[in-house]
Amino acid sequence: MVLPLVLSLLALVALAAPMLDRFLGRAAGWPLAVVFLLLGAIIAVDAPRIVTHGEDIEFSAPWMPTFDVSFNLLLDGTGLLFVVLVLGVGALIMGYSAQYFSRGKHADYYFLMSLFAAAMFGLVIADDVVLLFVFWELTTICSFFLIGRTGLTANKPAVRTLLLTAAGGLALLAAVIVMIVHIGTAQLSVILADPAWQEDPAFATTVGVLIIIAAFTKSAQFPFHYWLPDAMAASTPVSAYLHAAAMVKAGIYLLMRFSPALADNVTWNVALIGFGLLTAIIGALFALQRHDLKELLAYSTVSQLGFLVAVIGIGTPAALAAAGVHTLAHALFKATLFMLVGVIDREVGSRDIRRLTGLRRVMPITAALAALSALSMAGVPPLLGFISKEKLFAGFLEAPGPEFAGPLVGAVAVVGAVLTFAYSFRIVYGAFGGPTTQTKLREPSLVLLLPAAVSSIAGLVLGFYAGWLDLLIDRIVLDTRGIPGEVHLSLWHGLAPEVYMSAITIAVGVVLFVKREAIDRLLDRPLFPVTGVGVFERCFDGTIALGARVGDLTRTNAPTRHLALPVALIAVLTGAVLVGGIGVPPFPEPVTEPVDWLLIGLLVVGIVGMVIAKSRLAALALLGVVGFVVALFFFLLGAPDVGLTQLLVEVLTVVVAVLILRRLPTLFHPTSRARKGFAAVVALIAGSAAALGTYALTGRREISPAGEYFLREAEEDTGGTNVVNTILVDYRALDTLGELTVLGIAGLIIIAVLDSSGLLPGDRGSRVATFSGTAIGSATGNTVLARTVGRWLAPLLILLSLYLLLRGHDEPGGGFISALVGGAGFALAYLSAPSAAAAPIRWPYVGLIASGIGLATLTGVLGFADGSFLRPLHADVPLFGDVTYHFTTALVFDVGVYLAVIGVIIAALNRLGIEEYEVTDRGSMDNRQPVPPDGQAESPGGQDTADPAETTSVAGGEQR
Repeated sequence: MVLPLVLSLLALVALAAPMLDRFLGRAAGWPLAVVFLLLGAIIAVDAPRIVTHGEDIEFSAPWMPTFDVSFNLLLDGTGLLFVVLVLGVGALIMGYSAQYFSRGKHADYYFLMSLFAAAMFGLVIADDVVLLFVFWELTTICSFFLIGRTGLTANKPAVRTLLLTAAGGLALLAAVIVMIVHIGTAQLSVILADPAWQEDPAFATTVGVLIIIAAFTKSAQFPFHYWLPDAMAASTPVSAYLHAAAMVKAGIYLLMRFSPALADNVTWNVALIGFGLLTAIIGALFALQRHDLKELLAYSTVSQLGFLVAVIGIGTPAALAAAGVHTLAHALFKATLFMLVGVIDREVGSRDIRRLTGLRRVMPITAALAALSALSMAGVPPLLGFISKEKLFAGFLEAPGPEFAGPLVGAVAVVGAVLTFAYSFRIVYGAFGGPTTQTKLREPSLVLLLPAAVSSIAGLVLGFYAGWLDLLIDRIVLDTRGIPGEVHLSLWHGLAPEVYMSAITIAVGVVLFVKREAIDRLLDRPLFPVTGVGVFERCFDGTIALGARVGDLTRTNAPTRHLALPVALIAVLTGAVLVGGIGVPPFPEPVTEPVDWLLIGLLVVGIVGMVIAKSRLAALALLGVVGFVVALFFFLLGAPDVGLTQLLVEVLTVVVAVLILRRLPTLFHPTSRARKGFAAVVALIAGSAAALGTYALTGRREISPAGEYFLREAEEDTGGTNVVNTILVDYRALDTLGELTVLGIAGLIIIAVLDSSGLLPGDRGSRVATFSGTAIGSATGNTVLARTVGRWLAPLLILLSLYLLLRGHDEPGGGFISALVGGAGFALAYLSAPSAAAAPIRWPYVGLIASGIGLATLTGVLGFADGSFLRPLHADVPLFGDVTYHFTTALVFDVGVYLAVIGVIIAALNRLGIEEYEVTDRGSMDNRQPVPPDGQAESPGGQDTADPAETTSVAGGEQR
């Protein structure tokens, strides 16, 4: 239980971080650092079991049992290494943040950083590929917000980072799907142990390429290397954590995790070694070109990640041991250097090495700590970076392939290491060497330097006592290669090839440092004709332009262009059927009844009337007649639920449409005969295709196996006998929840659009003007019958809706139907209101929408009590005597549907039914007066003074 406990506590820490910031301000970093250390201590208790006894810490709980996806967690040696980085470096960064930031509130920063840590922790302990993907994407989202929070200048870098890493996430998702389908399980440890990796090279290569793409985008490998320096727009603590322990390390972890299955795959070896070394060289060259310390460090991270990717690609036990050691060493010296660069920037106000000279005299402690970490990055003894560099050299010499592969790869690695030495000394000398020109500076507080001192000194101590890491590295080799490791880390292993390679690296590196001015002149020019950011922006702009051109094909208010493609497709398919023939057999028995022809006749009358109607209101009324006839068809065919839904939708559609039509001209605009003829041809083609399809398909098959299953099993599975409702709220509850969410969003869009347009004042209580007339125009528009009967009928309709809600599981009804009945009651109450001021329904419709969706979602969460999301829970509730009521959480789900639909209906009535207003001052929408029913303005004395032709109808959007 230790793994879910720590993960849950990290999530709780993220939620509590804003509250801590509220009371402590920037000092909230200290308690967060303590919590990170305590959580690390909890993990450390079980660490001996992992590294000494070779055991794994495991946890499993059901998550999505239908898809065989479980909440599987596993901590082995490889995961332990990254957990140490996530929590250990995370604690240092949190403590550093408490002093680095200015006084004030930083709640969003602490929340996102804690969530970032939780996502990384979950990623490295996930033993299910679906869970792995979820945490992978969560790190992408956290990094996006952490980069973007810095300010406007960080917006574009944040978006570029998000798009690139999200694209890599899609590659990982594709790999997850392929693995699940091919191997038949989502459990990562089982997948990696499956023999399919060796038996099916096509499968292994496909997955390997997808994993490489995902890891390369995350770990900034060529050609995706540019996003990491671009992300330096983030604040320094974010950069320190992102480079040392999170985000970029996620890609390294993914490659190490899949190494047991892909270490012998040629494509895997060649891609990782080739691109890794290329990235190491390019990153080092770019680092030597930079004068900004933070940007220089960013490119140095790109270079070091290239070394890690390449050595993982070697795939031998020695190479994977080197990957483990260098991952730790890199985290220590890179965290230190970023924190100290932040200190320099904070104290001096600049990161440009051309302006930073001689700081060693005024900031000696900062200089010493930076020198230790830079020497570790350069691979100088006796620091841990020296040991890890020699391990890298030894691993590179074991490159697979022909005999010359090892020496060739080793030689390229030496070139990269020489450049690393050069830019490491560039950092130290650029900031701390030379004459001291800023003599008024002084050493920052020791509390600010403490986190950097811990990681810097740790690199020195572990250099002398590297043997402490032997057991951990041995276990990493076992995890990543399946072979027990025999690693012995020390400063001196005797004369070996890697010793000579180190000597060459240091010697040539010193020469480059001495010749630094000549090197600067040589590199003071673009190395490539294009930049990564430039290529990305061109691709991005091209994609947007292409999307705009594709969208232009249908970007119009004319329905003709929208309907052209589907109508053309229907015509083509109909023609193909007619030409090819489908051999429609004769009906075995009559499938029509006399009443069918009566309904068809009513449909024809309604449709013909709509076609020839010149009035919009007449056409709307006839459209309602057509919908009513279709509802009767459903009733006759034995589908009362569908028929009732159709009928209620038609009623409410007519009501809402009438409210909209008041703002449109009374008559349709005139059209030419040619257009009428074309429309008639299109209508005949579409109608003929629909008639042919109906004739060919109606009564041509028995009930489907799925239908038989629902009819047979619905009552036993759900306790309900209304199969339609049980399908909606039991079997397909997730789909219904999605539709409900879309409906709620549509309601909120109605409110947002009308509010933002400034044309309608909305439901603002006492601000709605009171004047003679009703909600839809004038007193004559509402009959005496509507005003009299509506007062009593509206409440009855709402009560009827509640009855339909409660019985929906067993009889026709349910959440949606009952909400439509209730909505009809609200519509009647609205239309029969005595005045415009009394018409709006004073119900919190936004709250109804939100509570409905929230209640339905909460019902889904309750389903976890029986194994999965949205699984209905059942119980027989005693009422009186032997009478019981079969209660199911599906009823609660239906209540959520009811509330959300009612909220949307009330929102539509209130927002679309507002009276028209006259603008008396075009410069201000606050000077509004209701337009009387006859459309003319009135003087204070009640006499008409304005010419109707000069009246502007804001709601209608027309000038008459």
